[in-house]
Amino acid sequence: MNTAYIALGSNIAEREDFLKSAIDMLEEHSEIQVTEKSSVYETAPVGYTDQSDFLNMVVEVTTSLQPLQMLDHCQSIEAELGRERLVKWGPRTIDLDILLYNHENMEAERLVIPHPHMHERAFVMVPLAELAPEVILPQINLSVEEILRGLPAEEVESMRIWGKI
Repeated sequence: MNTAYIALGSNIAEREDFLKSAIDMLEEHSEIQVTEKSSVYETAPVGYTDQSDFLNMVVEVTTSLQPLQMLDHCQSIEAELGRERLVKWGPRTIDLDILLYNHENMEAERLVIPHPHMHERAFVMVPLAELAPEVILPQINLSVEEILRGLPAEEVESMRIWGKI
């Protein structure tokens, strides 16, 4: 079995419902088991800021799927939940990003693992640190906890724990 970490985010309508539905849809796949869920954090948007705040979290899954099969399933969940890619970093019903897949490095046209910008984003690193603080990001050879300590304090402190799902 393989272990993967997936970031989830939503900032349209019933944000919590979209997160719950995405997790349910991951679990409904016969080759995916959600093994851990972080807390949910409410965060300000990054990049395109003229939009509502996000709910963000990370889940750990075990799977027999290969990375591109996992990507296909994540994208099918996004489509089923009404994700539209109209504005880069824009509003979305749901976003699922594969952050890590085992300890692999992968660079394909459709997928880069580890996620190329995850170490720059508090809204990813804070929930990931709840689940896997000791995991080493192979591209920069630092643990999740070490990366989190290096992020700007104001970014980390601006995140609000919203609750659990």
